[in-house]
Amino acid sequence: MSKEIDKEGHPKSSNSTMLYLNLMKRSLTNTLFEVEPDPDEDNELRYVNGFVRHYIRGTAISMLPSARFDNVWKCISEVVSQNIPGDLIETGVWRGGCTIFMRAALEAFGSRDRLVWVADSFEGLPEPDAQRFPLEAKVHHGSVMKNVYGHFAVSLDDVKRNFDAYGLLDDRVRFLKGWFKDTLPQAPIKNLAIMRLDGDYYESTMDGLNSLYDKLSVGGFAIIDDYGEDTWTYCRRAVDEFRDKRSITDELIRVDSKCYYWQKGR
Repeated sequence: MSKEIDKEGHPKSSNSTMLYLNLMKRSLTNTLFEVEPDPDEDNELRYVNGFVRHYIRGTAISMLPSARFDNVWKCISEVVSQNIPGDLIETGVWRGGCTIFMRAALEAFGSRDRLVWVADSFEGLPEPDAQRFPLEAKVHHGSVMKNVYGHFAVSLDDVKRNFDAYGLLDDRVRFLKGWFKDTLPQAPIKNLAIMRLDGDYYESTMDGLNSLYDKLSVGGFAIIDDYGEDTWTYCRRAVDEFRDKRSITDELIRVDSKCYYWQKGR
C-alpha cells in the first residue's frame, strides 16, 4: 500500500476502498444528510444540546466526531501497510459504531488475520469512587447523566444487531462483556496493534492501560478518547500517571480538543 497521503490525511488507497470507508463513517455518524455537533464548540450549552439531539436521541451508531473516525482510519491503514502485528480493541463502545468501522476497515484493506475486540459492560458506566474521584461521582449521579444519557448503557444484543445490520458480525469480532477490571486482565488477547480507550472515567482508563498496554506492539497506537476532557473526568490524570510511571515519552498527538493518541516507540 502506498504511503502517500490524501487531502484528508488518510494514506492513499483504492477509490473503492475510500468510497466504502467514507460511506461507513458518514452512515455510522449519521452525517449523510445531517451536520454533527462540533466538539470544539465554544458554547458548551449549544454543544450539549446538539450532542443530545444528534446522538442520544438520534440514529447515529457512534458518537465519535468525524475527526476521530479519520484518526482510527489512518491508524488502521498504517498498521496494515506497515505490518504492525496485533488485533484492534475499543474499551467502551456505546452502540458499537467505532468497532464496526474497525471491522469494515480491516475487510476493506484485505487484512483478514486480525480480530476486533469489543469491550464494554453493556450496562453503562461504572460507579466512581466518590472519595477518590468526587468530580466523576458528581457527574455520574447528576440528572443529565442519569436521565438524558442513561449512563451510556447499550445492551450487548443491540450492539450485535448493529454489527449484523452492516454485515460485519462474524468470528473475527469478539465481545468482552463486563467491567474492565474483571474482563481485561484475563482477556485472551495475544497482542494489539491499536487500543482505543473510551471508558470515560479514571479507573476505566487505568484498567485499560494496565491490562492492555504491554500487549501493544511497537509501532502500534494508543488512542485516548477523553484525554482533553477536564470538567467531568480524571481521564487525563490516569493517562499522565501511567505514562510517568512507565517513562513513556512518545508524543501525545491531538486529534481534536478532547481526543489524543500516541504511537508506541519502544
